[in-house]
Amino acid sequence: MEFVCDLGIGICTFNPLLLLRYQFYNPMKVLLINPYYPISETPSPPLGLAYLAAALCEAGADVRILDLVVYPYSRPMLQNLLNTFDPRIAGITSVTMTFDNAIEVLRDLKHINPEILTVMGGPHVSFCASSTLADHPELDIIVLGEGERTMVDLMQTAQNGAAWDQIKGIAYRNGSDICQTAKRDLIPNLDTLAPPARHLLALGRYRALGMPISMTTSRGCPFKCIFCVGRKMVGDKVRYRRAENVFEELKRLRRLDFHQINIADDLFTANKSHCMAVCDEIIKNDLKITWTSFARVDTVSYELLVKMKAAGCSAVSFGIESANAEILRTIKKGITREQVVDAVHMCNRAGITPYASFILGLPGETPDTIKETIDFGHQLKDLGLSFGFHLLAPFPGTEVRDNHSNFGINILTHDWRRYHANRAIIETPEVKREMLDRLVTEWEDEYNHYLADIKTRMQQGNATPQEADQVINLERIVLIYELMMKNVIEREGSWSLENRRLTQKEHLKRLSNRISHLTDSTSDALYSTLSYSLQQGNLEYSIAKGSIQWNWVDFLA
Repeated sequence: MEFVCDLGIGICTFNPLLLLRYQFYNPMKVLLINPYYPISETPSPPLGLAYLAAALCEAGADVRILDLVVYPYSRPMLQNLLNTFDPRIAGITSVTMTFDNAIEVLRDLKHINPEILTVMGGPHVSFCASSTLADHPELDIIVLGEGERTMVDLMQTAQNGAAWDQIKGIAYRNGSDICQTAKRDLIPNLDTLAPPARHLLALGRYRALGMPISMTTSRGCPFKCIFCVGRKMVGDKVRYRRAENVFEELKRLRRLDFHQINIADDLFTANKSHCMAVCDEIIKNDLKITWTSFARVDTVSYELLVKMKAAGCSAVSFGIESANAEILRTIKKGITREQVVDAVHMCNRAGITPYASFILGLPGETPDTIKETIDFGHQLKDLGLSFGFHLLAPFPGTEVRDNHSNFGINILTHDWRRYHANRAIIETPEVKREMLDRLVTEWEDEYNHYLADIKTRMQQGNATPQEADQVINLERIVLIYELMMKNVIEREGSWSLENRRLTQKEHLKRLSNRISHLTDSTSDALYSTLSYSLQQGNLEYSIAKGSIQWNWVDFLA
């Protein structure tokens, strides 16, 4: 038997024993934070934080999520949030490139309230916990690896005043010592996890920006690529959710009207029977959705891709990394060029769009191997595959970082902000930083010229509808993001109506004129973008007591 309790920020489900405890004390307040991450990286709503929030809610916590990807950050804003919510614990996630942003928020938290318990998790700190705690006194505890059970234990231990050393899977500071507890076992049955608490996420802002929404059907990766920490974070044995459980989540996501759902498993196609079961569940229930997934070229078959297509899969992304056979062996990728070509042909036959990514600057890279990889990419493009490049970023915890000297990799910086894989931070004996950066800037210039050419042809009336949509959508995303991160609607979206009855179009025109001086866009461009957002249900207004108030639609679930 279960009861439902409204904590004021969302609905959480409790068992009777947890509910009984509420008679004697107020719930522990926990603030979870997603640090700033550039919109150019196409971020999805933070699924990991939604899982953490769900686990904490289920254990009786009062949880809020502050998402600094889609809200502008300032210390006064943080001060106001702490004054109104007053959390006992603040937890923040980070990857390597967002670590500095995350630690700055924790520094501000401690400045405002030195008593707040600060916690950080994620792949970056999981593999450099001791040095991170030594260098950053504003951080109290690091959660190592999978976090749901650990965060619940942390909350309950903080509530009871018990010792940290009884919690598995953390690193913490004890006086001048840095301690690390026993490793926590991975969660064996993912179906025991509470569904992600997406009602606490500002999903509407991501939808307004045209970003995808993500979910997972499994955790774990059996492969050993030297540039990846996925296997170390979530295990080499893949754990699967039941197909029926996956279907129910897909059904909920379908109602949110995102243009795309990403199945973000490290490797959705690792187990054919699991992948088939998920697809069969979608087909059996006639759920009309569009989704994408990641895959390896050696874990797909034509039969599987046909089934995925029938279940709504529109695209599959392959990590190819290099065209050079020796480099592929060195990085333990375990694939061949022939498998890549076969996978592309199978995708085309099945009606699924194939995408691929390459990494330049891998161990053994030379000017000749770079040319080999780029030429192979263009060969695949001729077959119908879209591809892109990143540069090697040796993240903490990866084999390529731990043994970089043996791999002939010279790491040029430990400035984590530069670990975005878009500019060179490593060199090989034969490939220097300048060459890698030149390749990336040439790639970026080529893409910018491509967009500029479409804009020119749009003005001439010669662009195809698909080309025009690409440019229009990109410009719309940039403008909406600017409005969000400058709080433009919040600052200028309210005024007195002066007893006049106006049409919706007139209200929108006035909003566009009011905010045009705060952007580089024209009133017409603003009107077009805001009108689209209103039609899509991402912008709304209300009229009360002679005033109008415009707002972004933040919460959907």
